[in-house]
Amino acid sequence: MFKCRVINPGYAEGSALVSSKPISLLGDINEKGVFVVGELNGESVAKKILVFPYGKGSTVGSYTLLRLKKRNLAPLAIINKETEAIIAVGAVIANIPLVDKVDEEFFSKVKTGDRVVLNANEGYVEIK
Repeated sequence: MFKCRVINPGYAEGSALVSSKPISLLGDINEKGVFVVGELNGESVAKKILVFPYGKGSTVGSYTLLRLKKRNLAPLAIINKETEAIIAVGAVIANIPLVDKVDEEFFSKVKTGDRVVLNANEGYVEIK
């Protein structure tokens, strides 16, 4: 179990989708919730626990999360090393649990496909 900082509360359990690179919600993910660039090209964020270092890019990225949520294509939750404002606002308006400042050991262990529990009510994440 790894302690974390809660940005937006909630609980989610699901399959991890892990990027070692920062993500732009506006440019890296299309309207169907599928990555169109980078190491996750072709992967869908829908119903996944999205794990990445931090966000980058346009403020419109916040609304990208909301649009995905309305279409049931959004991630179940987000785990960042360091959350910045665009990701935080997007998670809050789309009601997606979001945490950051997880112990570095978590990021070295978690891999795409791992079962992850994110408890942003009690402030921890774990790999099952």
